[in-house]
Amino acid sequence: MRTIIDTAVAAGTFTAFLGALKAGSFLDTLRTPGPYTLFAPTDEAFARLAPSSLRALLRNNRRLRTVLAYHVLSGTMAASKLVPGELRTVEGSSLLVATDNDRLSINGAHIVQSDIFTSNGVIHAIDSLLIPRTAAFLAAVA
Repeated sequence: MRTIIDTAVAAGTFTAFLGALKAGSFLDTLRTPGPYTLFAPTDEAFARLAPSSLRALLRNNRRLRTVLAYHVLSGTMAASKLVPGELRTVEGSSLLVATDNDRLSINGAHIVQSDIFTSNGVIHAIDSLLIPRTAAFLAAVA
């Protein structure tokens, strides 16, 4: 079985997110044994971002690493275990799990493909980038 990174590369739908992981020096982290749960924005999610916002984020390694860590949970959490409420990310703040017409969402981002199991965790593909909700962080990336 492949790691989270190898599985994401093989999927072909996470190219932009993998580029951000590379830019933020986060690839090697997601190759370690973990286990991890990764909420991975698809290429379509990145296509909806303003190019200037993405460039600004990619230029600031500290902020980029914060955003990337906000997409990761410690441990493997299958979709069946995602219940409405908060989940603590490896970044340190929480994500909000909700259901909307029987669709799971994480901070409003819908899970478009769940339970992509890997040797070191699980990937859930999401339809938008997750940004920490702290006021200081939002002001910095605006």
